[in-house]
Amino acid sequence: MLFGKKDRATNSESARGAKSVDKRPVIGVPSRYIDPGFDQETGEYISQREYIDQVFADSILAAGGLPIVLPITMDEASIRSYFDMCDGLAFQGGQDVDPVLWGGDPNYDKSLLCPERDAYELALMKLALDEDKPLFAVCRGVQLLNVALGGTLSMNYLELDTPEDMVHWRHTAVLKQAAHPVIVDKDSLLYGCVHTTNLQVNSCHHCALELLGKEAVLVAEATDGIVEAIEVPTKRFCLGVQWHPEYTWQSFATDKLLWDGYISAVKATMK
Repeated sequence: MLFGKKDRATNSESARGAKSVDKRPVIGVPSRYIDPGFDQETGEYISQREYIDQVFADSILAAGGLPIVLPITMDEASIRSYFDMCDGLAFQGGQDVDPVLWGGDPNYDKSLLCPERDAYELALMKLALDEDKPLFAVCRGVQLLNVALGGTLSMNYLELDTPEDMVHWRHTAVLKQAAHPVIVDKDSLLYGCVHTTNLQVNSCHHCALELLGKEAVLVAEATDGIVEAIEVPTKRFCLGVQWHPEYTWQSFATDKLLWDGYISAVKATMK
């Protein structure tokens, strides 16, 4: 458990009380997904679960947005309705993206994948790209964004090259503290949010961006060469980051600025 009950209540209350006067833009958050499978207590297979991480919801609320969960569907009319009701979209972390989407390994461990979520989120992403709706993507989200743009992933970041005389930082399982430094391109949307070229970020991933997709621009890298952020400069706000700013917006000022920048951009499109 990353937060105790008291911590959850305190964090939620401060986030939900923030910026209550202004009209809040509706931020659609495609749900995370787990399949609990067989339940020993009931002796039955129980329902799959779809949800938003509380820290993700609180990040949006604290920045002035109104998060709503968008449950998985492959009905095109429902996806269109979801999309139309939202002022912006924010994509969470979660399962690995299926390598078959870019012609990768068809024998990759299926237990790490969620093809239904891939297909659903790709449909929403493509609508956002086509119609220039503000889009912010985190961890798995930035990986899927790169794939949506025609790029590829490495399913094990340790297989990627590093700069000379450098080894990889630890990129797995560091959510509540700094894991490694990141260098930000000064001529970027990301810089416009965080106002610095040097970040400290958390990290919790084993896959990483490899070949960038069409229109994707590299705007931040870890000092070991791992891609940490991409954006599409032809869009009003289309940004993906490899770290998890939803866990550190209360402790890292730059992550709070990142969420604030996203919600400000969404509000600007509503005028």
